[in-house]
Amino acid sequence: MAAKNLTANRAALGHRIAYALRHPDRVPRHLARAARDVWLGHRHPDHVSYYRAVMRSDTRADPDNAVGSRNRERWLALGAMQFDYLVGHGLRPEHRMLEIGCGNLRGGWRFIRHLEAGHYYGIDISPDILVAAQDTVVEMGLQQRLPTLTPVHDLTLGFLPDAHFDVVHAHSVFSHSPLPVIEECLANVGRVLAPGGWFDFTFDRTEGEEHQVLREDFYYRTETLLALAARHGLTARFMTDWEELPHGQSKIRVTVPSQPTRIHTGA
Repeated sequence: MAAKNLTANRAALGHRIAYALRHPDRVPRHLARAARDVWLGHRHPDHVSYYRAVMRSDTRADPDNAVGSRNRERWLALGAMQFDYLVGHGLRPEHRMLEIGCGNLRGGWRFIRHLEAGHYYGIDISPDILVAAQDTVVEMGLQQRLPTLTPVHDLTLGFLPDAHFDVVHAHSVFSHSPLPVIEECLANVGRVLAPGGWFDFTFDRTEGEEHQVLREDFYYRTETLLALAARHGLTARFMTDWEELPHGQSKIRVTVPSQPTRIHTGA
């Protein structure tokens, strides 16, 4: 996998022209995305409803692609990467897991299989992708594991119990989220974490100017997200061992300071 470009501003006109010249075959798809962005942005001014509409459109075309996998082989590989990383950091069958933005269970079906029955709880803003997640449960024969799959309108997590989840996981969610959505999650996730629990999330990292491409992809500096977590009384740190894996995003781990961690971080 190519090294991460941590300085480029992908929203800048010069970058877009240079990228188009290097990859002319990708220009039609980008133009289609830009047109969709204008149309959906007009119909859905708030970000959550906008991205729910994006997911509806993408899921109808291909659920695997809708969660960022260009084919089933890549879908399986990325799911295995997520699973192996968390198991390597201490995810045990008796743990209770909340997956934010569970999608069509790219990693989730492996977590469901690993955890005790009823210990996996997946939420997503897209009802369409959750229907595809149900199909994955059937495809993988996981009905007896009793996973919970729930649509949500926001990330306040108010309907979930206090101190319940040992592991909270959000893969490729904040890479599609503006700061107010991320802050909403960080303001509430500490309440649902059990003592010793942790919250892992990935993000698109930049060491240059923070920016977004259309309303779909957001690039943040690490210190911005660390400071945002600290504002809500959380301890957050950059996971250097994740950087060794062939994945384009970076990872931060959040814990509640008063809770002694039970995990081997590997960082």
